Amino acid sequence: MSRYRGSNSAGTAIAVIADIMALILGLWILMYLLDANRANDLVQFVHDAANWLAGWSRDLFTFDEDWARVVAGYGLAAVVYLLIGHAIAGRLHRY
Repeated sequence: MSRYRGSNSAGTAIAVIADIMALILGLWILMYLLDANRANDLVQFVHDAANWLAGWSRDLFTFDEDWARVVAGYGLAAVVYLLIGHAIAGRLHRY
């Protein structure tokens, strides 16, 4: 059952897309922290998708530790996509 009730399926679609984008970014953070095999096709796909999604925030922070840069840069993108996507979805469902 959707959190967003009503006849506006565009809002639901936007929320689902935002969730998928955040899931990809979160999955890459997890794979990075667990030192996933970068030669694996799935890991490479998630990495490429996350790089594209977080292109604007990937190198925004300059922490000394690589893991902190990955968590902050990709995590910020995930949070922004969730906030904006669900805010737009909520607005669309009010009308």
